[in-house]
Amino acid sequence: MQRAEAPIGVFDSGVGGLTVMREIIRQIPKERVVYFGDTARVPYGNKSRDTILKYSRQIIRFLKTKEVKTIVVACNTASAVALEEIRGELDMPIIGVIKPGAKTAIKATRNGKIGIIGTETTVRSKIYSHFIQDLNPNLTVIGKACPLFVPLVEEGEFLKSPIAAEIATHYLEDLKKEEIDTLILGCTHYPLMRKLIGQIMGEQVILVNPAYETARGLKELLKQKGLENQKEIAESENPYAFYVSDTVDKFQQFAENILTYSAENTMKINIEDY
Repeated sequence: MQRAEAPIGVFDSGVGGLTVMREIIRQIPKERVVYFGDTARVPYGNKSRDTILKYSRQIIRFLKTKEVKTIVVACNTASAVALEEIRGELDMPIIGVIKPGAKTAIKATRNGKIGIIGTETTVRSKIYSHFIQDLNPNLTVIGKACPLFVPLVEEGEFLKSPIAAEIATHYLEDLKKEEIDTLILGCTHYPLMRKLIGQIMGEQVILVNPAYETARGLKELLKQKGLENQKEIAESENPYAFYVSDTVDKFQQFAENILTYSAENTMKINIEDY
């Protein structure tokens, strides 16, 4: 297989990164993708920086066994605390989800007040604030950690329950008081709650999903590096492979709902071996 025909490696703490994979499939349909969801160790948002670095390095070592040509860190927490350090250790291009989402929010805001919701680690890192204010110091960035959103998404069936609405209202009421007009969904799980978040925040608030811009950034990166796959993928080939660190069934259902592609080839691996 030529280098350009090699797959893209995508990883997340669980199912959230599938929202990024969905955009990659839509925007760069000729690319093969290997996805890893660390479902045994989700969530990452309450883990230490050292632990997230360890997990990220293990996953990258695994993805390299699949001969990937580039890596997408489809996890805001790992992008926030591990990406820059890992970048220096790699011999291939790597892209995260923070900068694409931040740039979109800067363009979208009308009143200069941007909200960011994410895991405790992402919000505590202030990485969105630093990046946005480096580009435009006049903007106000208000962060709010929403630690229960990831378990709600991973459990799935609770998303349409009154419990989910109550939790979301509790987290988001402070941001509503701040009169933000743009809200970054600063965790790749959160687009799966977009409808509920939108209902609570109201139509006047623009919701920024970094997945779309990340796929655009990836497309540009592949072009710059001469790594775009130009060949059509044969109809007989399944260009998408899925791996998880825990049980396959629930992940498979999620993947098929989000991507509308078969994920029956999902395999469980022992990530601690890497």
